[in-house]
Formats: sequence, structure tokens, C-alpha cells
Amino acid sequence: MPATSDTPKGHQISAADVAKVARLARLDIDENKIEKFTHQLSDMLSHFADIDTLDLTSVEPMTQAYPLSNVLRDDTEMPCLNREEVLAVAPAAEDGRFRVPPIIGLD
Repeated sequence: MPATSDTPKGHQISAADVAKVARLARLDIDENKIEKFTHQLSDMLSHFADIDTLDLTSVEPMTQAYPLSNVLRDDTEMPCLNREEVLAVAPAAEDGRFRVPPIIGLD
């Protein structure tokens, strides 16, 4: 695929490149899709080249675009249900635990 006027030299991608990457990724892509993906990838590389031309020396690096903070509660012990009361209403209990039917090794 020839370079377009908006694709800088060195940022070109060919249909052969797309086909090779698709083959390496074990993707079954037909010729129509290869041409479509070649055009899309070339457009993306062109956009990245536009970004590379920006003067970002005064922009502070960041790890995320939106400031997030973890909202965690204190890990405090709270009153809970009484084990005997809970097991008393369970369909089946054994040795202070719920008894459930086996799901492995039924063969």
C-alpha cells in the first residue's frame, strides 16, 4: 500500500504486514478484511505520529486520566449470626458445618 500524504515516512504498514501478523496470531482473515485493517492501522499510526509532534514537555506524566482513590472501610469486627442458630435451619449440617452434596467424583 503506498504511503498517503498524511502518513509520515517510516510509519507505513503494508497489507503483507497485516497478513503476517494475522497469520502469527492464528487469525483467519480474508483479503477484504486485510485491506480494511491495513487502512485502519495506517490511520492509527498517522494519528500517533501527530501526537508525537506535540510539545508535551510541560505536561506532567500521570498513571490514569481520572483521579481515583480506594474507598475502603475499616476492617472492624461486627456482630454476626450465631453458628448454632444458622445450622439449626440448614437443610443438612454435620460437624458444625453445612453439608452439601458432592459434585466431584460421582462416576
